[in-house]
Formats: sequence, C-alpha cells, structure tokens
Amino acid sequence: MFAKIRKEYLFPLIIGLFTFVIYLLPSPFDKEEDVYSKRVKAEVLTVDNREIIETGIVKTGNQILEIVIKAGVFKGDTLSAFNQLVGRMEFDKIFNPGENALVVLNLDENLKSVVNVNVIDHYRLSIEFWLMILFFAFLISFAGFVGVKAILSFAFTGIVIWKLLLPGFLLGYPPVTISLAIVALITSVIILLVAGVNKKGFVALSGSIVGVIVTAILSLVFGTLFNVHGAIKPFSETLLYSGYNQLNLTQIFLASIFISSSGAMMDIAMDISVSQYEIISVKPSMSTRDLIRSGFNIGRGVIGTMTTTLLLAYSGGFSALLMVFIAQGTPAVNILNLNYVAGELLHTMIGSFGLVLVAPITAILGGFIYVKRS
Repeated sequence: MFAKIRKEYLFPLIIGLFTFVIYLLPSPFDKEEDVYSKRVKAEVLTVDNREIIETGIVKTGNQILEIVIKAGVFKGDTLSAFNQLVGRMEFDKIFNPGENALVVLNLDENLKSVVNVNVIDHYRLSIEFWLMILFFAFLISFAGFVGVKAILSFAFTGIVIWKLLLPGFLLGYPPVTISLAIVALITSVIILLVAGVNKKGFVALSGSIVGVIVTAILSLVFGTLFNVHGAIKPFSETLLYSGYNQLNLTQIFLASIFISSSGAMMDIAMDISVSQYEIISVKPSMSTRDLIRSGFNIGRGVIGTMTTTLLLAYSGGFSALLMVFIAQGTPAVNILNLNYVAGELLHTMIGSFGLVLVAPITAILGGFIYVKRS
C-alpha cells in the first residue's frame, strides 16, 4: 500500500521539480531591472479631464491624475501623473477617483525623489490573484488530488510556453518543429499526470500525438493552398517592426493551429481511453472488435459537440469583424475570401479534422491494448 501511494506521488513530484527548473532558466530576452524606474501600485485620488478632446467616440489628449503611492519606498506620497490618450480604444484607458493604477516612477540620479510618473494601466494583479486562488480552491475541493495534478499541469504548460516555446520563436527556430516538440512534451505531461503512467495514459497519449501530427500536416498543406499570411494575427506586424523581421509569421500562424487544437484532442483521447478502460474492467471477456466498436460510439458522441465548441471558441475572436461586414451589407463571397476570415476558417476546420481523426485512432489503440490475450 505504501509503495502504491509513493508511486502515485512520485511522478507529480518529478514534474513539479522539472517545472521549477524550467521556471529558473535564464532567458536571452530578460533585461536587467532599471534602478531609476520603479513599478508600483497607486490609487487615483482626483482626475482632471479638461485636456481631453472628444471627437465622436474617440478621445485624445491628456487626463491629469492625482495619485497616492500604495507600496514601496515612496508609499504615501501624493504625486501628479498624466494619462495620455492616443485615440485608439483598445489601448486607451480612462481612470476614475478611487481606482487603482499600475504606474512607473522615474527617479532622479540619487534615487531620492520622483522626476515623473508614467501611468501604465489599471492595477489588476490583486483580482487576478484571487480569481486564480478561487479557481484552484474549487478545483481541489471537487477533484481532490486529481485537482492538484491538474493545477500542476496548468502551471507546467504556462511556464513551458513562456520559457521555451515563445523564446524559441523569437530566436528563429523552425516554428512547426519546435511547436510539435513542445506540444508532444505538454501532452505527455498532462495526460500522464491526470491518467497516470499506465495503459489509460498510454492509449490517450498515443491517440493525441497521432492527431496532433496529422493536424500539423494538414495545416501546412491547406495553409499553403489558402495563401494566408501570418501577419493577420494581432501585433504580428508590430513584432516585425520591433527588430524581428527574420521571423516566419506564416509558419508561426500555422503552428498555432495545431497548438490551440491539441487541448481538445487530449480531451477526446482521454474520454475514449478512460471509457474503454471502465468497459473492459466491468466486462473483461469483451473482444477487441467489440471494445473498438464501443470506442467508436463514444467518440461519435464526443465529436458531435466538440467540433461546435471549437467553432464557438474561434468565432468569438473575430465576432466584431463579422458584425462590421454584416452592418455594411458586405456579400458573403467577399467575407469568405478575406484573409482574416479565411485564416479563422482554416483554424476551425483543420482543428476539427484533428478531433474527428483522434477519436477512431484512440478507439483502435485502446481495443488492442486493453484486451488481454492468452
């Protein structure tokens, strides 16, 4: 019994240590902290909107703020700050008295006084922290130790993307190759953490990996046929102008297709693998053919809703764009040929292909692996 418990906790412990090591890895893009600048939380006391110019719904000019520093060496100091509005609603922010802001204090040569204050945005770290704590608490209360492993897989995925995948893109590594490697690593860790290092995990992992590989191939083939450039993604062009003009944005965009759909493929593979395992546990005499048929039936039900889930998830990102076209009466043939819409359509369809494919593959693998043979 003790050996079984120790085995159950060993793999999560290894992954936890591995996650911590990756987190500590230095990044070539890390910059030394500027001693003359301090990022702190501040509360807005008063606002002066007299310098704001309103042209319709667009606002430009300066909002003058009186703030009080809430943390750090200058805690309690009252300062004046300018909130510059550039006329772009996705970047501009308007403050009201009583709200908290993230500000940068620019200090003098002696680091004794504040030269000026730069307002970054609303301060959201506190509410983000408590929302995450609430989610983790709910997850653990419902799922127990499985919830702890889910949180560990969540942290591992975020750190691997932040520390390995995105820096790899910026360093010029082949986007599709590095994405496949990272997705394979993330998929392996998540499935083996949740399902365990056993047959259930092996069946789900095998089906997921095959689905990701096929999705990657389809994204490369149809991405070329669609003739869609990767610059359609937000801030891609800004990245080129920031000194990274060597990046292949199209390859990064195609890699994002199978990265974003890999999670849904994991879900389907895990559902089918666990269901087949439970079936064969109740009826060990079931034949391979019958178990595969059961896996197919399970897969049909899951796919029926999952493909629509992908459509809803992806369409939410460009709903405002479609509303503009509908309001202007743009013909459907024009809409479907626009690179933005074609890119999202490619994203949705290729991801759905992967989902449809991973279900029968997992069912077949489970049928052969779970059934005991004399």
